[in-house]
Amino acid sequence: MYSDRINALPPYLFAAIDEARDELIAKGVDVIDLGVGDPDLPTHPHIVEAMQKAVCDPGTHQYPSYAGMPEFRKAAAEWCRKYKGIEIDPATEVLSLIGSKEAVAHIPLAFVNPGDVVLYTEPGYPVYKIGTLFAGGEPYPLPLKAENSFLPDLDSIPEDVLKKSRLFFFNYPNNPTAATADMAFFEKVVKFCKKHDIIAVHDNAYCQMAYDGYEAPSFLAAEGAMDIGMELYSHSKTYNMTGWRLGFAVGNKDLIKGLGKVKSNVDSGVFDAIQIAGIAALSSPQDCVNETNKIYEERRNALIEGLTAMGLEVKPPKATFYIWAPVPKGFTSILLEEAGIVATPGVGFGDAGEGYIRFALTKPVERIKEAVERMKKLQL
Repeated sequence: MYSDRINALPPYLFAAIDEARDELIAKGVDVIDLGVGDPDLPTHPHIVEAMQKAVCDPGTHQYPSYAGMPEFRKAAAEWCRKYKGIEIDPATEVLSLIGSKEAVAHIPLAFVNPGDVVLYTEPGYPVYKIGTLFAGGEPYPLPLKAENSFLPDLDSIPEDVLKKSRLFFFNYPNNPTAATADMAFFEKVVKFCKKHDIIAVHDNAYCQMAYDGYEAPSFLAAEGAMDIGMELYSHSKTYNMTGWRLGFAVGNKDLIKGLGKVKSNVDSGVFDAIQIAGIAALSSPQDCVNETNKIYEERRNALIEGLTAMGLEVKPPKATFYIWAPVPKGFTSILLEEAGIVATPGVGFGDAGEGYIRFALTKPVERIKEAVERMKKLQL
């Protein structure tokens, strides 16, 4: 019944987690869900108000621009200049997205031919691999290891793989490891991609979820990055807008144009009212982001303290709202079945995630502390 490409896909990780969670809830279990990275905090009021006003304007009810409203693209470019230190032409170097996930899935369709290799970091967001498979490409994972600060070893890639490589997906601050990368790494990526004629795609969805004074840099700030790369940004985590489906891509104008060609053939753009809300998010003072980060930082500290007390070696992350922890074999299943706690098994992000578990900081401190108490009662 289904196409070969669909039959070749594994079950989507987060859909499987939701199914397991719902089964427990149906049985009456009090589940603490620290699995999927979906903020539990509401979208900030000034963003909602901008949307409400825009929805009432009949002018927003027609087809939107494929590339995005000029005002939205200008707001995105200004945001990039102000907070990431990069100069972007809103007319040619910005593209609105229906969330950054769809861009990850569509980018291979624009640049990958059957048999081309797509490099991606693993453990990583499952769509890097899935989008590659949809385009007929060959996914090639680059393992992220603790001993290398969860950065990929670009020198380890065989020459025959490099000759067929067309794209490189990477993501810092990283999901799921919460690792960060500095400009020296980004500069190395630029040199690597230029040498081997590879398009660099940096997924920067978590850049504003930062703690302890850390500021996540833009890959496009590296010298020469605009020649070979693009960067994806998302409103989802920064502004608690996961359900709104809004983001933007910035970078090399030819790459942006290529992604735009795919999108113009498969979707009709982002609803203008949502873009207007997105403009309010980007253009307003970012106090709301700082306040949200303080909440996540408190949750981070509570979970780190609890896991450390249990004997697990976990470092407080400087960014994202994830805790990546090494755990005993079978720990994830025990958590769900015996403690009613949902967390994401590291192997769900690829083979390189074996032996780890990802906790999302998507519940109040009180519930996180309760989860810790439940875990302490388990036999590790």
